[in-house]
Order: sequence, then structure tokens, then C-alpha cells
Amino acid sequence: MWTTYGLILYFCIMATIKYFIQSKNNPAGIYVRLKEGRNIDAKAKTKFAINIDDWSDVKGQPKNLKDVSFKKLNEELTKLSNDLLNHYNKCIDKDTINTQWLKDFISPPKQADAIPNKLIDYFDYYSLHKKGSIEASTHTKLKVNKHLVEKFQVETKREYFIKDVDANFKLSFETFCRSKNYAQNTIARTIKFIKTICYHARNNGIEAHFQLNSITAKYEKVEKIFLTPDEIELIQKADLEFDYLINARDWLIISCETGQRVSDFMRFKKEQIRLEGKVPLIEFTQVKTGKIMAIPLSKRVRSILKKRKGEFPRHISDQRYNDYIKDVCRLAGLTQKINGSKIDKKINRKETGLFPKHELVTSHIGRRTFATNNYGRIPTSLLINVTGHSTESMFLEYIGKTVTEKAIQLAEYFL
Repeated sequence: MWTTYGLILYFCIMATIKYFIQSKNNPAGIYVRLKEGRNIDAKAKTKFAINIDDWSDVKGQPKNLKDVSFKKLNEELTKLSNDLLNHYNKCIDKDTINTQWLKDFISPPKQADAIPNKLIDYFDYYSLHKKGSIEASTHTKLKVNKHLVEKFQVETKREYFIKDVDANFKLSFETFCRSKNYAQNTIARTIKFIKTICYHARNNGIEAHFQLNSITAKYEKVEKIFLTPDEIELIQKADLEFDYLINARDWLIISCETGQRVSDFMRFKKEQIRLEGKVPLIEFTQVKTGKIMAIPLSKRVRSILKKRKGEFPRHISDQRYNDYIKDVCRLAGLTQKINGSKIDKKINRKETGLFPKHELVTSHIGRRTFATNNYGRIPTSLLINVTGHSTESMFLEYIGKTVTEKAIQLAEYFL
């Protein structure tokens, strides 16, 4: 006859725990599986990760236990196994043992008011508390930057807290990113993003390093790609055979004439147009800034609307628009090679070099074209109001103008 002690011993003996990885990407998350007969079979991802070449599938542990970091990882996994078995024995007659139970053990549900102090955890906290106030693209950047920091932690075999983000963190992170062939401007943007996360944490009472404010990352100067007035004429006059290219061409012209982001101009509808006296305006709210805008429609835009019986072109996805306007510009003859950067789709990273101009055209080119071609022709304060830049210095950086160039331009009025 089984005693209570005997039953507990029986469950302890029969329950098995095994670690494994199931991803082919580096770093790979380490999973744990708890199995007991046919009734219980639960698995969940642990907080640990490792490069696949350093993992033994047969033994379910790191290969080289002579390495201090891998030895420590194995000790952590052993401790997790012991804690899991103890928890299992306490819950076997009380709770339902399944995958959710295992997940809750590994990552206990956090209380609503809990504020994390670990860098990786704070990415999720920041995303949750900024939900509704930032664009979907910013949420995507959060995930991308978080994943890069996770890779950095695996490489350095260290878990970073908010308070650890200092000058040494910045140097180590830059070295890591360069070793993985990330572009300097990508590195600089990521460091800036990490600082934003840390500022938010500090404002919520989490300890941050005193060097945080002084951390800077250098940006490399890149060519600001825009369309010249002559190139816009070529695009307008290009003989396009297919309707989808004509549709994309019309959107491209509209973007160059209104200076708006694709998230805004692609939502334009004729119902948003009103007359102020004899001046046709389009009124809308910018997606990114929430700012209410009223922009006069130029002759080119009015011509497009007239051709389409008052309607704007058909809405298309951002990705298709990006692809189509490259074809439009190629057919318009924008094939001269210029310096720039574009995404290498094989590795999903930017590469810098000499490329045909049409290959460098993206949905953003309309806004920069508007700002660049009208700089010096329209008062900068009015241009900033249209483009949505917060300051004049940001606007000048956006179009690739320096304070010195502005001073030289001003000097012309005195000579």
C-alpha cells in the first residue's frame, strides 16, 4: 500500500526533465520539457539561450563545461531542474500540470505595477506603456532592437540591467555590432533607442547609470536622395504601359508636392478637400504626430485629381508602392549611378555603395524632395510646418544642409 511519502517519491522518480533547443538561428532559446508517463508532457522556453554549435543535443547541456560561462549556464539549468521538481511535487495533487503551468513557473505572471530593471525586460514594458501613442513601425523597431540586444547578451554571456548602460556598455555594444557587419548609422540609431528606453525607466524610478546622458554615438554622413525638378518632369512624362505603374507614379508626384509621409498621403481622400476662398486645401491628421494639417494642393496634384475625376489614386501597400516607384523611376531614365544605401534583402541590412538612382528610391523620397526643392524658396518656418519637423536644426539635417550652408545662403542677401 502506497503511503503519501511513497507517492511523492514515485512521482519524483517518474517525472523526467530534459533541456533542448529547436531553433536553427543564433542565439537559440533553451527549452525545458517535463514528462511523466503518458499523462504529463509539458514544454516551455526558459530565459536561457546559447549558440547551436555550443549545445549537445544528446546530453541536453552545453558541450564545453570547462568554459567558465558554459559551466555556470549548466549550473543554472541544474538549479532550474531541482526547483522545478520541488514545485512539481508540491503541485501534483493540487494543480493541473500542463504547458501553461510550466510557463507560469518559469516566468511568473507579473503584477500590473511591477517595473522591470533589466534592459531586455524593459523593452516589453516600454512597448506596453507606449501602446496607442507610437506607430506600428516604432513597435517593430522595438522588437528589432530588443533582438539585437539579446544577441549582444548571448555574445558577452551577460544579462544587462538598466543601470549597466554606461560608456563601457556602449563601447562593447559597438564592437559587437561591427563584428556582425552592422552599418555605423544602424549602430548609432540602436544606441539612441536604448538610451530612450533607459530614460523612460529612470523616469519611472529605476536606477540608471550617471553616464547615461553623456553616451553618444557617431553618425556617418550619408547621401540624401531626392528628386530634382527636372527628374520630376521626366517621371511625369514617362511612357508607362501598365495602370499599376501609372497609379504609383501619381502617388509619387503627390508625395513630392505635399511633403507627407506614406502613412499620411496614402490615406488621402477627396472628402478631405475643401476650398478656402479659391484655394483648394486638403485637411488631415498626421499619423505619427497627431497634428492636424491643412495643405494647399499644387497644380500638379490638381491635374492628377482632374484626370481621375476628383479621386485620388488607388490605395496600395507600402511594400508595393516602394517596388513600383523604383520601376517608374527606372522607366523614366533615372539610371545614373550615385552614392547611397539600400537594403540587401539577402541579409536584411543596409549596404552602402554606388547604385543606379532608381534602386535607391523609396516611399520616403517624396517628403525629402518637397523639403529640399523648396528650401530657400519657401520660408523655412512654413516648410517645417508642412513636414512636421520639431526644430529647424532637425529639418536642416534632414535635407543635408549645415548651419554653415545656411549662413552662406544668408550672406547672399548682404552682398
